[in-house]
Amino acid sequence: MLGMIMPTSDSTSKALLRPSDALAHGRSRQYLAQLARKGLLQKVARGLYALPQRQATEFASLAEIASKYPQVQVCLLSALAFHGLTTQAPFEIWIAVGNKARAPQPDYPPVRTVRFSGAALTEGVEVHHIEGIPVRVTSVAKTIADCFKYRNKIGLDVALEALKEAWHAKRVTMDELWHFGQICRVHNVMRPYLEGLSA
Repeated sequence: MLGMIMPTSDSTSKALLRPSDALAHGRSRQYLAQLARKGLLQKVARGLYALPQRQATEFASLAEIASKYPQVQVCLLSALAFHGLTTQAPFEIWIAVGNKARAPQPDYPPVRTVRFSGAALTEGVEVHHIEGIPVRVTSVAKTIADCFKYRNKIGLDVALEALKEAWHAKRVTMDELWHFGQICRVHNVMRPYLEGLSA
């Protein structure tokens, strides 16, 4: 009975479960809570459960947010950390939602929400699987452009550090940086720094 909705050991299985997973297998919404009371699952957050032997990864909190709010994008400082392009360790998860979307307000983990619209919302988004959960994360080039756009919130030095690191590691091209700079309407801000890279 438990095996019907429990994750298996393969790398594509879900390590996190929600009541909707129980419903999809013909169980009640309370089924996971009952398993947690019996010690067969751990309650991670309200409406979110995991196996007791779960080995949480470095980015487990991103999977937790994505399992509850699959439409959000991990962006800015959190995306930089995911891509290994910053020495900062943000205590909040930076997420992006559409201009008219309702901002998530989870009990845990803490989030910082920004709003994107148009191509800035739809382009440059990659799906990475963390603990079997699809997580939408802005690409390296899009993240750098976003950092220039939100430089007053995160600091220009953070954007420049990420730009230099990504460029020297050959993780972005000039065309990609210019493309997303235009989408985020910061190409003129980025121009002198991009010219400095290619000089």
